[in-house]
Amino acid sequence: MSERLFNFSAGPATLPLEVIERVKADLPVFQDTGASVLEISHRSAAFANVLEEAESAIRDLLKVPSGYKVLFLQGGASTQFAMIPLNFLAGTGKTADYINVGTWAAKAIKEAKRAGAVHVAFNGEPEGYSRMPRQDELNLSPNAAYVHMTSNETIQGIQFPTEPETGNVPLVCDSSSDFMCRPTDISKYGLLYAGAQKNMGPAGVTMVIISDEMIERVPADQYSMLSYAVQAAKGSTFNTPPAFAIYVVGLVAKWLRDTVGGLEAIHALNRRKAQLLYDAIDGSGGYYRGHAALDSRSLMNVTWTMENSDLEVALIRGAAEHGLMSLKGHRSVGGLRASIYNAMPIEGIEALVSYMAEFQRTHG
Repeated sequence: MSERLFNFSAGPATLPLEVIERVKADLPVFQDTGASVLEISHRSAAFANVLEEAESAIRDLLKVPSGYKVLFLQGGASTQFAMIPLNFLAGTGKTADYINVGTWAAKAIKEAKRAGAVHVAFNGEPEGYSRMPRQDELNLSPNAAYVHMTSNETIQGIQFPTEPETGNVPLVCDSSSDFMCRPTDISKYGLLYAGAQKNMGPAGVTMVIISDEMIERVPADQYSMLSYAVQAAKGSTFNTPPAFAIYVVGLVAKWLRDTVGGLEAIHALNRRKAQLLYDAIDGSGGYYRGHAALDSRSLMNVTWTMENSDLEVALIRGAAEHGLMSLKGHRSVGGLRASIYNAMPIEGIEALVSYMAEFQRTHG
């Protein structure tokens, strides 16, 4: 198939066509290096410039304050699940607070327990991970090593509307599936991390924004590859970094900044896209049933079910025939899921909503 479809995959996910075209142009020979962008050395001046431009665009978009490092690491969020407690919990005698709001939060908790004591400050599992907690529902420890949150649960389709208040305890956030979807006050976080493959680039690189205060807490004898202090001191080049993935992240960040107009602009577009789809679900008279509570609905991952699985299978099959791909919900939740990240054009949402209305008319 040579025609691009509307890709609603949860990740790796759709990228801006403008970025893909730029990558295509750079593949044979990158700038004046005489080699492909896939081939240039991570020690070269050309890649140093790629790294600098990517970091600069991210700092511009998020207005990252001084006193924070931007790192490009490997291993995805899953490695961060272990790296964070190894750096900030193990051997401290403290407890780390975790807010359990979905599948990915639960995975982070499982890994943290290998390193030290974990206190679950909120557990959304009994309610089927259908909502985010209110501030007054958080049972936070006064002297925790840190508080860990997952800002957006990809599988369940729920999102924190704003950051929880944690007082003097550092807030650590897995922002993998909503990174750069809206303005974010980085000063509220001790550490924020995100795998690129959902909203910012291809798989292979994980962005970490970490305060100097957190870096100072890293034990001197930490494993080198797992030490935020080592990675920061080496400028994300302690070992061979995922050069191509970083290059694409830089292009996406510059697209957001220079073409879209920044995070305020993309946030407005994301709200518009999500509202179109949620209105279609809510206006179906119960034919489509949203999973997330109204005040916790995600701008990035819209989840819903239907009366029976046969109808869901038929809708997914028909959607693929209409150029709408990857709408099957995660196996742990079932139903349907449309991941509508930054690069999903509003035309994709309009096509999906139109198809859903026609499906209900012919099958309802």
